[in-house]
Amino acid sequence: MKNLKLIRVINDYTQLKVQMETGIQQSVLSKYESGALMPTTENLLLLAAFYHTSVDFLLDLTSEQTPYPRKQ
Repeated sequence: MKNLKLIRVINDYTQLKVQMETGIQQSVLSKYESGALMPTTENLLLLAAFYHTSVDFLLDLTSEQTPYPRKQ
């Protein structure tokens, strides 16, 4: 999940900042970023909303950071 760390670094956020904004523990974020743990669906949605990107980007399925248009 290299894009998860990449987008955090690009935004100049620490794992602590992400924890404070999303409620996901820093130790869990670290495991997500290292690939030691796969994020839950709920946490993926939280992180995608926080970073204004798509779940596909966070899962390294695309290099496009722009989120998909929201369903009306």
